[in-house]
Amino acid sequence: MDFSFTEAQTDLSGLVRSLVDTPRPLWSVLGEAGVLTAALPESMGGAGFGLLEQCTIATELGRAAASTPYTSWVTACSALGSTDGSPTCAVTDDPFDPVQATDGRLSGTKVLVAEGDTFVVTAGTETYAVTDATTAPQTLVSGTASMVTLADIPARRLATPAADLVGRLTILACAEALGVVDGALRRTAAYAGERIQFGKPIGTFQAVTQRLADAYIDVEAVGLTLWQAAWLLSEGHPADVEVATAKFWAAEACHRVAHTAVHLHGGVGIDLDHPLHRYFTAAKRLEFTLGGATDQLRAIGASLAQ
Repeated sequence: MDFSFTEAQTDLSGLVRSLVDTPRPLWSVLGEAGVLTAALPESMGGAGFGLLEQCTIATELGRAAASTPYTSWVTACSALGSTDGSPTCAVTDDPFDPVQATDGRLSGTKVLVAEGDTFVVTAGTETYAVTDATTAPQTLVSGTASMVTLADIPARRLATPAADLVGRLTILACAEALGVVDGALRRTAAYAGERIQFGKPIGTFQAVTQRLADAYIDVEAVGLTLWQAAWLLSEGHPADVEVATAKFWAAEACHRVAHTAVHLHGGVGIDLDHPLHRYFTAAKRLEFTLGGATDQLRAIGASLAQ
């Protein structure tokens, strides 16, 4: 059995990696290079690729700790069947921040939503498209977001079930997390080989190498579970447990690897002039996006108990 990436995935990975260091606005550069639409169906002006290629792009963006709305944008476009406007995706089906759907009208509020004009919103088991939402800007440590208020506004019901939308978003979040923790680990390993203490690189100290080894195992676990779940979803197979397993490992790795990276960098790890802080904030955001590790264990346990 061949587990290697396809030619399309390899090409997309290399292309994104070559673009992320641009001094120009990255979102515009990705659009001009055809990256944004590359993993969408040909009917939408894309290259006919799918979820696996989307994960490849998300991973490379995460590896550079790039702040873009790619995961929500591409998921929303797939649900809408269109790339018109600047859609984003607000996942709203949770007990702490619910959205109510009554006779095709939505009410509720979501925070930390990627900026956009059209929002794909889940409510219960259904998915809706909304264009008349009220938005207010929110400032984050790493980028910006919006608070979206739905005040009994009309919405168009979409064919995509909420569970499918959440599953795809979760896997793309795991893909981005894989890139973030891999990028943080690589930077930390390189720093450990350069930082001299007591006349030796700190990477030669046993305690440091043990933490780096643990971080490496976490990164590999994220990759293994991510690609298994992504392949199952791309082939249309049931994958609820596999998606939850991937998100569990992504959440655990985001926590452990991010803290390891900061600890081994010392004071420079929290310096806003150093790139590592972007990896730390991205990892902490992705750790809890669509549920943290405990939430995933509960979902897995509930599935196994059936």
